[in-house]
Amino acid sequence: MNLSLFRFPPACFLAPWLAVVACRLAHTEPFHPKDGEQALEHLRANPLDPTARELREIRARLAADPDNLALATRFVRKCLERGRAEADPRYLGRAQAALAPWRGMPRPPVGALVLRATIKQSQHYFTNALEDLRLAIEMDPGNAQAWLTRATVLAVLGHYAEAREACTTLVGLAPELVAAAAVAGVASLNGQAEESCELLRRALARNPSAGPAEKLWALTILAETSARLGRMEDSERYFRQAIGLGERDAYLLGAYADFLLDSGRAKDVLPLLKDETRADGLLLRLALAESVVTPRPATFDAHVATLRARFEAGHWRGDSVHQREEARFALHLLHQPQAALRLAQANWQVQREPADARILLESALASKEPAAAQPALAFLDHSHLQDVQLATLNRGVGR
Repeated sequence: MNLSLFRFPPACFLAPWLAVVACRLAHTEPFHPKDGEQALEHLRANPLDPTARELREIRARLAADPDNLALATRFVRKCLERGRAEADPRYLGRAQAALAPWRGMPRPPVGALVLRATIKQSQHYFTNALEDLRLAIEMDPGNAQAWLTRATVLAVLGHYAEAREACTTLVGLAPELVAAAAVAGVASLNGQAEESCELLRRALARNPSAGPAEKLWALTILAETSARLGRMEDSERYFRQAIGLGERDAYLLGAYADFLLDSGRAKDVLPLLKDETRADGLLLRLALAESVVTPRPATFDAHVATLRARFEAGHWRGDSVHQREEARFALHLLHQPQAALRLAQANWQVQREPADARILLESALASKEPAAAQPALAFLDHSHLQDVQLATLNRGVGR
């Protein structure tokens, strides 16, 4: 079983870095290439990087044998791993291209279906992803990766009952820590945060030899759940344990940065993310930290200009994947609550995670339109989500 895809993040944190815009430090006008052959950006390449070297080698072999499913599967998995670690969606494009020979098939091989669903998940094509997963499970009911990806998509959509069913099926098909993390991740959002933490602590204790990717996933869920319960010391400890595993993970960096911002520790975000400006989500958190520290870093204006240009580029491309991040940008950095509210409302129609509810509530309050938060409030009542930050916002809208 390949566990590398189990941690492939929902689109909520894989905020893609758009290479179609170049922004000078003191100039916000977007750059337009003169022709289609002009290179806008090159992926970072380290000749000593074994993963990059392996990707180049597999890609060359795949170019000579594009219908080789085993080779394509290996390449796609490597691309997804790299894209997750770097928060760089260009690897998704390469992965998608590698699956092209099976795109038009009415019933592609199960492996291709699950990988295709994983890519669609990251692109917010949730309905299409679920259809691919339905077919994959119909063809191979014991495919653990398909069940876990289904649980992940359903949780992002806030369909917790169905996500629980997928997790229940997963038990017995996947290693204990993977199954426990899946179950706990859903339950932590559905009124059982305490039980989820205990489940993960026991699973981690029973599986000391689990792989670092599995441990990182479990510890990240523990850290985020503890923070939502207001247990900041516990959350800090789990975040540090996860980071101490030495696995590069953009989602972990973003989650820890959010924890630090909520804890009033913006200064600690600066060294954490100072070299992470290529990923939009991480650059956003860096700029949020820079906006509140004193003295304000000299890089702040350039970072805001870069984010503005990247979001504008997304508009030109018809890309609506990053509405949550853009809503945070509009509210907290541009101080445009009405624009933030429109983005947060549009985002809520697509995904319903705690961060989506939070930005909708924050934008509604800042816009003095508390009624606009009603969809999120109704969802929170129904899901029984435990979150100290959201509880505070609930009180702010008169609940």
